[in-house]
Amino acid sequence: MGLVAVAASAQVSTVSGLESLEAFVKNTKSGRAAFTQVVTSPARDGQSAKTKTSSGTFEFLRPNRFKFVYTKPFEQSIVSDGQTLWLHDVDLNQVTARKLSQVLGGTPAAVIAAAADIRALQNDFTLVPQPDKDGLEWIQATPKTKDGQVQSITVGFKESAKGSELARLEILDSFGQRSVMTFSNFEVNPSLNTAGFQFKPPAGADVIRQ
Repeated sequence: MGLVAVAASAQVSTVSGLESLEAFVKNTKSGRAAFTQVVTSPARDGQSAKTKTSSGTFEFLRPNRFKFVYTKPFEQSIVSDGQTLWLHDVDLNQVTARKLSQVLGGTPAAVIAAAADIRALQNDFTLVPQPDKDGLEWIQATPKTKDGQVQSITVGFKESAKGSELARLEILDSFGQRSVMTFSNFEVNPSLNTAGFQFKPPAGADVIRQ
């Protein structure tokens, strides 16, 4: 009887995880939050695993506009204006520009910020609901293309009066590196406009177009 209860509980969790993602994509057209990111590199050559922590802010406006602004320990911005993905390293005063269509597919941003609906996500990812953990509802998205650097993306949602809120993002890349982003003070559908996602390289920056 205990096993049946566990199985039933897991079944409910898997359904709610997928429903949370669908509700998030459908109802959250814009969002804003603070984040902390912990990147853990796998142990190599007898050395223990290394971790690196950074923090900043995140905004998005569907479809295809998003902005990650890292403030600690180093200043860096990743901005999509809908056509181009800009990476600005403040310390190096270097900007890298790439066509969004060439780099977006299979990335975490495609899952949480770019897709217009759940069907668009299912074209690019295999979506597998996961059991509830840490009070969150989870869904795992595995890119259907196998030539990218991302192996899997797992997203945790928190249910609130405003709907499904983005709470955590776990990324495993093809090198075994794990990145966990924890979001706080998430704002559902704040008033954002496309002008806020325009990027102009600062004066004197070295601009590399790929």
